[in-house]
Amino acid sequence: MMALLLPAAEQILQAHAQFLHAVVQAILNPALRPELQGALQAAEAQGWGRLVATIRQIVDGKRDRAMLLGLDDEDRVLAEAILAGIENPATLPEIKAPDPATAAPGLAAMIVAAASGDVQALGALANMAEQMVKAGGDMARLGAIMRRLIDGERDAEQLTRGMAGLGRALVLDILDQLAKQNKH
Repeated sequence: MMALLLPAAEQILQAHAQFLHAVVQAILNPALRPELQGALQAAEAQGWGRLVATIRQIVDGKRDRAMLLGLDDEDRVLAEAILAGIENPATLPEIKAPDPATAAPGLAAMIVAAASGDVQALGALANMAEQMVKAGGDMARLGAIMRRLIDGERDAEQLTRGMAGLGRALVLDILDQLAKQNKH
């Protein structure tokens, strides 16, 4: 199997930046490990079993790179980033605010899947909503309305109540994406 090209690896790291930071922080600060277990369970439920098993080995103190041999390219990039981040957290990718233009279609697709009974999508959204609530501000408000979106609520005025410009724009983009998916 061909190793991932650098731009692809960078995309993987950026897409999972928040997760990588959470794992490294929990490894460096054992008080955060109970919270990490929830994130690892959610990742495992999304089909990341091999990566989660490797991360658990890293959390337990194993640093032998031989444990990376059974991983696919994407999982290996993530595991290597965690190992490097333990040595120097500055090597981790920067956590960037989500771009509403790219976040809305993905969130809408997950909302539709969860509403259709997809347990993995529901679990992933529940985990995301929990993280959003912890982030505060408009993200907390978005996390708080996630269940209402899954249940089919589409009243923009009700759903965006109390949100500022960017949060409101993201919710409106999600509603627009949901409307487009309902037409298909």
